[in-house]
Amino acid sequence: MSIATGHIGMDLTNDTAPRASAASIVERMDRLPLTWMHLGIVAIGAFGFTFDLMEVSLGNVLSAVFSAPPYAVEAVQLSWLLAAMYVGAIPGALIAGWLADRYGRKQVMLAVLLVLCVTSIAAAASPDVNTLIVSRILSGLALGAYPPLLFSFFTDFMPPRRRGTVIMMTAGIASLGPVLMIFLVRWLTPIQPFGVEAWRWAFILGAVGALVVAICFRFVPESPRWLVARGRIREAELALEGFERSRVAIPNPPGAAPVPPPVAHPVDAADAKPNRWHFVLVAAIYFASPWGTVAFPLLMGAVLIEKGFALSDSLFYVGVSMFGPAIGTIIGSLFVDKFERRIGLVAFGLGMIVSAIAFAASLNPLWLMAAGIAFQLLAMMQVPTMTIYAAELFPTAWRARTSTAAWSINRLASAVAPLVLLPLLKTHGIWPMFSVMIAILAVGIAIVFVAPNGKAGRAVD
Repeated sequence: MSIATGHIGMDLTNDTAPRASAASIVERMDRLPLTWMHLGIVAIGAFGFTFDLMEVSLGNVLSAVFSAPPYAVEAVQLSWLLAAMYVGAIPGALIAGWLADRYGRKQVMLAVLLVLCVTSIAAAASPDVNTLIVSRILSGLALGAYPPLLFSFFTDFMPPRRRGTVIMMTAGIASLGPVLMIFLVRWLTPIQPFGVEAWRWAFILGAVGALVVAICFRFVPESPRWLVARGRIREAELALEGFERSRVAIPNPPGAAPVPPPVAHPVDAADAKPNRWHFVLVAAIYFASPWGTVAFPLLMGAVLIEKGFALSDSLFYVGVSMFGPAIGTIIGSLFVDKFERRIGLVAFGLGMIVSAIAFAASLNPLWLMAAGIAFQLLAMMQVPTMTIYAAELFPTAWRARTSTAAWSINRLASAVAPLVLLPLLKTHGIWPMFSVMIAILAVGIAIVFVAPNGKAGRAVD
């Protein structure tokens, strides 16, 4: 089905029949069980998210490659290479969010994937580190945009009772991407097929994966909820009928109470503005999160070296802890829709603080691995819960913009946190570094306490 984009649509504010039709479409969407069409779209989105995270994780590979001969570069160049993706991610998320609210989630995600395909090929073909830095900045435009756009898209059309579970499982599947990438590069390094280095093959794989997912997205319908918000009722009806015709994969629970309707009428929601104070709180939560979720795994190896462990042992402990995210999201998906989102965010944050203290205090290898796995497990439950919470909080007409704006702040903090914490570790030791990390995580928890309730299991505006 071909769906045109960018058309504002008719004025529905004084038309009773279209208003009733719009409300009916949204209510029918929210009553749907989880269908095979839902799951097919989830599979495509998760596949794309896997390649997104694989490309992000290539920063760890490039850090090692360009720190040793024959590619050893100056420290300043290496810092730029590692930060390049985040530099691009900040404007990329902001621009893509505005475009997605204006022209549609599907079309913008398709464009983002094509950008990633082209820039990954450019990275693979880079003749020198400066060209690679530019390619990574351009890749960041796509890598920063895809996750919040995907979660906004899923929030639009997933059944409320399954929304959190589906998004959490998507993150769990995608979290295996970095693990697969590291093992792939390790396997290809001694082989170098056709004389091409392993890190270049990794970029080629990312380009092919992004292209395949983009082709698949061509056959995905646009969000009916977004179409309603744009006044394109007939197109929304056609998109919804596709879901209604699809076979049921997981039926609604027997005897389940009806899903509470959205607070705002779907047509009125098209003109609704987001609550600015709510966005400030969400942005603050997004800024606090990477000081643990990004900085801890990134600096884990350096902390172990500081504790006196050998490099080989440190890499082993880091590798084992990388299984924590996949385990965490599988566990989290079982109950994420059963509790208020804020309760989960507070619980995960407190657990991360306890795990960080245990990791900082321990010299026992088993305790270190246990604390590392626990921290990353909780972090991978916290991040998707945070993104679901934010996406649900804002109206459809602004969902992509607010989600990506908050995500750009998250990417900014992701770049800043290691720059602050690593020098602190080197100059003052383990506990001062962890004290700053824990303090910022605690501030994030305090902000969650005063933030508004989420919409777990409820319809979104």
